[in-house]
Amino acid sequence: MNPQDFATKRRFVETPSGRIAYVEHGRGPTALFVHGVLLNGYLWRHQLAHLGDVRRCIAVDLLAHGHTEIAPTQDVSSTANATMLRQLLDALDLDRVDLVGNDSGGGIGLIFAANHPERLRSLTLTDCDVHDNWPPEAFKPFLAMAAAGGLPGALERMLSDEAFYRSSEGLAAAYEHPEQVTDATIETYLRPHVVSAARTRDLARFLAAFDCAQTVAIEARLKTLQVPSLVVWGTDDVFFDVEWSHWLARTIPGTRRRVEYPGARIFFPEERWPPFNDELRAHWAALA
Repeated sequence: MNPQDFATKRRFVETPSGRIAYVEHGRGPTALFVHGVLLNGYLWRHQLAHLGDVRRCIAVDLLAHGHTEIAPTQDVSSTANATMLRQLLDALDLDRVDLVGNDSGGGIGLIFAANHPERLRSLTLTDCDVHDNWPPEAFKPFLAMAAAGGLPGALERMLSDEAFYRSSEGLAAAYEHPEQVTDATIETYLRPHVVSAARTRDLARFLAAFDCAQTVAIEARLKTLQVPSLVVWGTDDVFFDVEWSHWLARTIPGTRRRVEYPGARIFFPEERWPPFNDELRAHWAALA
């Protein structure tokens, strides 16, 4: 599914948090896919393209990301994004979903699961913000740069020089094979952040709202979470060490399986999508 095909499936729904963009494909029970910082629903293109025979797959654009439209005063914290997910389900008349999260989208998914377990059929967590490892140490220089006002320049440089995006100064650390990330993918991820100064400010506000207090506060509720959960982790992630997958498996009593992908990094859902899709199929099939 290329960016053009993905865009043709984009829809919008009005919620109290804003006009939320999402891409939908497939049929059956609904699976909701939640991306992380800097990206958008296009992260999940391989899941939408190949799992539509068993799920109505919905990839949402978070607040301050992608094509979602919000007011300049809208709270864009992870807790606010978790609230938006509930509003999205209500607006689409969805009772329960199979939620899949990555990166900050996984942290948002954890907050949603802790606050609204009754809205989940299952939960799948990939390398993501967990407990007090937020923001991860390796991401703090990027946050400091953004706080100092450097975000507009960094985004423009990555868009004008895709090689910089793939470099160690850019986002190479997020990929197992950064050289394989296409120019079109980079454009799809980053262009929405620079279409206006307001959009760039929204992303800066999202980054400034990173606070582990939001995930630490839900630990007690996670310890009672019986939702069938799958934890899949890349072992070469410089942001989220594999130990956090063990922490999740120990903490969430509903965990049914924990999987490691040796050598994989944070964005493995797009790099190693065939085995990951197989895990999702098996996880969902076991719910029947």
